[in-house]
Formats: sequence, C-alpha cells, structure tokens
Amino acid sequence: MFEGSIFGRLDQKIQHAIADAGYKTPTPIQEKAMPYLFEGRDLIGCAQTGTGKTAAFMLPILNHLVKVRRPRHIGHPRALVLSPTRELAAQTAENVKAYSKYANIPFACVFGGVSQFGQVKDIKRGAETVIACPGRLIDLMTQGIIYLDQVECFVLDEADRMLDMGFLPDIKRIISKLPNARQSLFFSATLSPQIMKLAGELVRDPVQVTISPEAPTVEKINQRVMFVEKGNKDALLVNLLQEHPEWTKVIVFTKMRHGADRVVKKLLRADVKCAAIHSDKTQGQRTRALEGFRKGAVRVLVATDIASRGIDVPDVSCVINMELPLETESYVHRIGRTARAGECGAAISFVSSEERGQLKAVERFIKKTIRIDRDQPFHSDGADRKSGKSGEGLPQAPWVHPANINRNNRKRQKHKSYLGRRQPDFGQK
Repeated sequence: MFEGSIFGRLDQKIQHAIADAGYKTPTPIQEKAMPYLFEGRDLIGCAQTGTGKTAAFMLPILNHLVKVRRPRHIGHPRALVLSPTRELAAQTAENVKAYSKYANIPFACVFGGVSQFGQVKDIKRGAETVIACPGRLIDLMTQGIIYLDQVECFVLDEADRMLDMGFLPDIKRIISKLPNARQSLFFSATLSPQIMKLAGELVRDPVQVTISPEAPTVEKINQRVMFVEKGNKDALLVNLLQEHPEWTKVIVFTKMRHGADRVVKKLLRADVKCAAIHSDKTQGQRTRALEGFRKGAVRVLVATDIASRGIDVPDVSCVINMELPLETESYVHRIGRTARAGECGAAISFVSSEERGQLKAVERFIKKTIRIDRDQPFHSDGADRKSGKSGEGLPQAPWVHPANINRNNRKRQKHKSYLGRRQPDFGQK
C-alpha cells in the first residue's frame, strides 16, 4: 500500500486507517523522525503545528502498541501524550481515533473544564494511550485512577506553550512518576535555553529534528473575515448559500466531527444538498460523498481537518471556515482546496469574539491582513471591536470567480443583496 515510503513500515491495520484518512506521502518531519522512532530513540523535534508532527509521533507509538502486545492493566497506560490545551488534546485524540480504527487500541482523552465521568469511563475500559492536559491528569493521578508506572512512550507536545502557560511545576511532577526505561519525545516550536533545559531533563541521547513550515502561498485566494457570534454561524452559512446560488461547489470546514454533523443537519433542513467527511465515516461513505461533490450532486462538502487530505476537486467556488483551525498552518491547507490549477478562489472565515487570537495568529503566519466584510446580516460589532481591526474600510464582495461577474451584475439589477457592493480584486493583498 505504501511501498517505498516510511508509512510502509507500519502495521497493515494502521496503513489501512491512514489510507482511509487520505494520507499518501509523508511530510518532511514524518520522513525525518519516524525512522528513529521506530528504533525506539528519544527525540527533540522543533516543528510548528501543522507540519504533520502529530502523525510523526503517534503512528510509531501506535505501531509499537500493536506489535508489542501486553496484558492490559486498568489505569496503567502504555503511552502518554501531554498537551497544553484541551482543544489540542481533543484534536490529537481525533487523530488517534482515525489512526487506530482497525487496531484494537483503546485510548482516553482527559482535560479539565468538563465532568471527568466520561474520561474515567474510557480509562477503565483499558485505555492504552492517554492524551492529557497536565491539570486534569494530576487530578486523576491524585484520585488513584491513573498510574504512570507502565508508560513506555511519553510525548511532551508544544513544550513552549506549556511553559508560557505556567505548567512547568506540573510537568516536572508528572515526569517524576514516569519509569526510567521509556521512550521520550519532546516537541516545541522554539528551542530557547529554558526549553532546552527542560528537554535535557526529559530525553536521553536524543536525535534532534528541525522542520521549518513551508511559506504559505495564498496570493490567488480572495480571503475575507466575517465577524459573527458563535450562535449565529449556522444561520450565516445558510444565508450565504441562499444568496449565492453561483457557488456550486463549497467546502465548509469545522474543527470536530460532531460540528460537521451539526452543520449537515442545519443545511439539510434548509434544502441544501450536502455531505460530511470525517473520521467517523467509513471509507465507502467518504468516497460516495466526494464522488457526489465532484459530479455536482452534492453542493456542500463539510469536512474536518483530519479528513481534508486527499480532497482534490476542481472548480471549488468557495471555502468557508466555520471555525478557525487550532493549527494556524491548517488554515493555508484548508483554503488551498480552492484556487486549484492556477485558478482564482475565495475563502471566508467566520470569526467569533473567542477566536480573535486565532485570527491574529493566522494573519501573522500568512503575513497578510485579512479584509473584513461587515455587510452581512449577522455582523457582530463586539467581535469586530475585540479584533482591533475596526478602523478598516468595507471590503469588496462577493467573492466569485471573474467569469461570474456579468451574471452577478444582472442578478443585482433584479434584487439587492446584502453582499455585492463592489466587485472583487483578486490581485489585491
């Protein structure tokens, strides 16, 4: 299936799972890191999120768990991944679920801010892998629900963010409970002296891998932001699709699979032909959804980041981000589904008050300020003000391929749309 690729060294069950998820060729960090991880080496990885590092460390870990079977001991996981935020932990867990769907490797994702009941239930089912935020993990250790004495593989992910958030005492407490005989992996976007000091306490004779993310290429994509409260996003999506019948192929991105399913239900109620692809869908369901999208039987494809790989459909009118991705680099990957083969494209991001920090992170990464459309019925002044961008003028809209401009002009003569004050300039940055 993956002959000649580092993926070819994975167990067949895992190969089938990543093929279902659309993986074809390894990213640079996967290519560089995985051979060492298969050998059991410790590793320091300097890599941004969005470079494929989650697969780089999780695939070898899951491969080890599949090939080296041991009796399960409830509350004694064999692999532990520490994440700085519950959003990142949940996203890593989504990946683990996708990678291990043909292998019998139970896992648990534990983080604070919610009841621990469901998390404890997953642990007591025999979770071999635990993805955790430090605070909730220590709570469960204190309660005698999780013990770290049998951890064989330990990952400290986004160590620089961990330190920024004040988790250093918790990290040291957790490390003190790990067995000495283990494989340790350390990932950080930066390698400051403080970070390297922490790494020195964690890894032994490590390999160091550094990956710089590719420069984003977004010049041909007409990007816009719409500030909207979280509860109005579904209504705004339906409104846009109704106002723009010329958008015949639209990809909508959500962060989580349950969000994708919710969006599909809303669109179906509005008589919009749509389908979802995410890690809970079978390969057959994904194939049918993509085929329907390519042929035009499905107008809107709702996807998560994990399922977006392999979506290579020509003539995508527009990409809509219901939420900005947790990984800033994933933004470029998402919007790159339009503007294929040298064509122009359009991308709209719905941004709520809570997401203003993620918007700024995206703009820093693409080295470009994304223009705002305030001329829509669900505009949120609160989110706009909090973004710090309220001084900008009105953007140009709608975002349509130049071939559709004349048709849109005729349409606007018949009735006024809240969009369409001016025509887009795809070359403007």
